[in-house]
Amino acid sequence: MVPNDRIPSLASNESAADAWISTFLLPFYPKTRVRFLLVGNEVLSDRTNKGAWFDLVPAMINIYKSLKKHKIDDIKVGTSMAMDTLSATTPPSSGEFRPDIAEPVMKPMLKFLNDTGSYFFLDAYTYFPWSYNHTKISLDYALFEANSSLYYTDPLSKLTYTNLFDEMLDSVIFAMKRVGYGSIRLCVAETGWPNAGDIDEIGANIHNAAIYNRNLAKRFRMRPGTPLRPGSYMPIFVFALYNENIKPGPGTERHWGVLYPNGTRVYDVDLTGERTEFAPLPLPTNNEPYKGKIWCVLRADAKNETAVGAALSYACGQGNGTCDAIQKGRECYEPNNLFAHANYAINSYWLKFRDPQNWAATCYFGGLAEQATVDPSYGSCKYPSLNG
Repeated sequence: MVPNDRIPSLASNESAADAWISTFLLPFYPKTRVRFLLVGNEVLSDRTNKGAWFDLVPAMINIYKSLKKHKIDDIKVGTSMAMDTLSATTPPSSGEFRPDIAEPVMKPMLKFLNDTGSYFFLDAYTYFPWSYNHTKISLDYALFEANSSLYYTDPLSKLTYTNLFDEMLDSVIFAMKRVGYGSIRLCVAETGWPNAGDIDEIGANIHNAAIYNRNLAKRFRMRPGTPLRPGSYMPIFVFALYNENIKPGPGTERHWGVLYPNGTRVYDVDLTGERTEFAPLPLPTNNEPYKGKIWCVLRADAKNETAVGAALSYACGQGNGTCDAIQKGRECYEPNNLFAHANYAINSYWLKFRDPQNWAATCYFGGLAEQATVDPSYGSCKYPSLNG
């Protein structure tokens, strides 16, 4: 994968694409099996850097030309895209690309993919729509466990869906059809389910993760395609091999792996889809939202004064009254020390700015903070809480 920050130079300069291929592909190819080369990761999801959107296709073209110069014909060039490239997904037949990218970006991109025989590389996670709408979407439907009473029929296309994953894929196919490229193949560049998460992250547990990936492998071993494309073949990549234990963001971001960082298994899974017998799984305990109070506090092992001081400065620097209570003379000023003030500040910041759908104000702070269910309030200093 070409890093996102390299895309502008590759778009404007064929020699830069040649240099990238010479440095990062040719020394390892063909000894290393390379099937796909993705130019950027979810570039169209970044609304803060729209210039990169219009560099994306030119960069893909230059990378493709460089491969051709080296007579490499068996590597498909594309880019990975998230479901937020669509403005509508439900029902699947309403699938449509966002108006800000449909004509200026998606149409030329799909033309490139069509002309080169490549794939639409999609990152498709049923966990996110289910977790945001768990009262409306059945967990079984998101885990490929639905029975006939949970099947869904699209009122326009009349296609019947047995799982949320197929709905997501077909909504993308319908969106491609709307701009004239409905026959481009799909490759699922990322899918999976988190095996753990923060207290306020519903359904992230080993049981659900194992069930999802086992069912995914079992289902697609049979090459069922989707209701809109029955029997079609698509490559699928499971995210991720390892739990990424120092990755920033909410707790789920560090817990998508089938292995722990030391290489031991998080759970038993067979990605060929052939096995049917597995070791018993721990019962899930968080398939319903946690209804008790939650605070974000310093971890007990957060002892680095420089790092804690930086966290305090950052939290207070965001304004919105985040640190009013720890000012001199206020209710949480005493004890007047770095760790007490930082403890209050990160909790206040998290509650004021948190947004589970776009990672704002996660309770992490570079590994210094964690969610807790024990009230850290003392004396006249009352810590606000989630679900308070």
